Amino acid sequence: MRQYVGLIHKEDASDYGVSFPDFPGAVTAGASLEEACQLAEQALAFHVEGLVDDRETIPDPTSLEKVMADTDRRELATIMVPLKTR
Repeated sequence: MRQYVGLIHKEDASDYGVSFPDFPGAVTAGASLEEACQLAEQALAFHVEGLVDDRETIPDPTSLEKVMADTDRRELATIMVPLKTR
């Protein structure tokens, strides 16, 4: 099963957000960190299903090391999100 890096974003007075460097525009949020992580799996699967429906290429996962090499991302927490498809 492929796993993609999810970047966790949190600002004061906001929910926890999760974005995916391999899938620009794919984001989700949850009131708690646990909820955000659960919703991240659903958001990733939904986004990839759309790409498949549109016959677009699914990128290979970028390594955590490569994602974190970007200095703008070094302050962010990360999770590994499994891609669960039907």
